[in-house]
Amino acid sequence: MCGRFTLHSRDRIKIKGFTSLDLPFEARYNIAPSQQILTIADFGRGIETRMLTWGLIPSWSVDGKGFINARAETLEEKPSFSESFRLRRCLIPADGFFEWKRSGREKRPFYFYSRDEEPVMFAGLWDTWRTRGELITSCAIITTAANELVSELHDRMPAILSAHFHEAWLGPKTDRLELLGMLTPFPALKMNTHPVSTSVNSPDNDTLDLLARVDVEVGQTLSLFHS
Repeated sequence: MCGRFTLHSRDRIKIKGFTSLDLPFEARYNIAPSQQILTIADFGRGIETRMLTWGLIPSWSVDGKGFINARAETLEEKPSFSESFRLRRCLIPADGFFEWKRSGREKRPFYFYSRDEEPVMFAGLWDTWRTRGELITSCAIITTAANELVSELHDRMPAILSAHFHEAWLGPKTDRLELLGMLTPFPALKMNTHPVSTSVNSPDNDTLDLLARVDVEVGQTLSLFHS
């Protein structure tokens, strides 16, 4: 699952195969579902960036229900995602994401990010829903099985695409099996994590200090702390 993530490194975002994309976003340290997020895709005029609603509403939806995540293993089976997987794939830039570890009644947040601290690209899908004359273009983050690091907290993680897959993921002619083969767990050895303040539990909090490492109680899983 991916329910919160960050994006703040504007000058270091690199999309292989595309060099002149506008990156219109403000630094965010606690992005939550239903908010606007930066998305890269071909929306009909070539590859460009747009701010989309996080929570994909299928074009045929009756109730406007949005899905923040789409499981890689069932993309072709689920009506909510199958057409978007074929026709409307996107990249979603991120600096890292949060996951929670339950300890008794408390849920302790951890921040996960690339070991080199460079931004990454989540694989995503998008669609446009029409209601009462209004158009809502929205997206979902694709998830895959968790790597060895994330699996200590959750069995799912965002599907992070290697740079050499970016252009093919957005390409309209890429074979479906090739696309599915891209959606593998990001290597644990290339990832770091550390515990952060429970202030991140509230999406109203959105400041840089949310990413600071905090002390944890005795008994936390020490194998989580990679440095």
